[in-house]
Amino acid sequence: MTAFLITGISASGKSTVAQALAERLPKAAHVRGDAFRRMVVSGGVGMTPELPEEAVRQLHLRYRIAAAAADLYAGEGFTAVVQDVVLGADLALFAGLIRTRPLHVVVLAPEAAVVERRERERAKNGYGAWTVAELDAALRRDTPRLGLWLDTSAQTPAQTVEEILARAAEARV
Repeated sequence: MTAFLITGISASGKSTVAQALAERLPKAAHVRGDAFRRMVVSGGVGMTPELPEEAVRQLHLRYRIAAAAADLYAGEGFTAVVQDVVLGADLALFAGLIRTRPLHVVVLAPEAAVVERRERERAKNGYGAWTVAELDAALRRDTPRLGLWLDTSAQTPAQTVEEILARAAEARV
């Protein structure tokens, strides 16, 4: 089968778009990377701007688990749609952890003002110690231009899924 890795900063639309994409495919699984973080009952160290070594180690563990889950689903004939916040050099790292090919990487990159509005309007808080501006800068400055980057500021999730499907060849890595 195939796999998709959907990333972007918090409130960029990853969960909604990944779910909608999986629903459009005939046989697909939505692998939510953050679910693996929530499985840690004690000893979890959250990511902060200081990038604590243990937090980075746990983040990479989460990426390895999500990649393995994606490969297991793909091995059973499902298209695996993985979504998580993956920034900087970690994007190439995570893409390499997923063995399934073809792999399509999609980076959702709406304008920071749009993300700030979305963050205010949703029930959960995805930022904690970070600001939208900090994560947006890390995305745009430090993340390699791998796969298909989409400015989804003016798109609905359905429109984003349509664009991903129409431009899937550009997302292949």
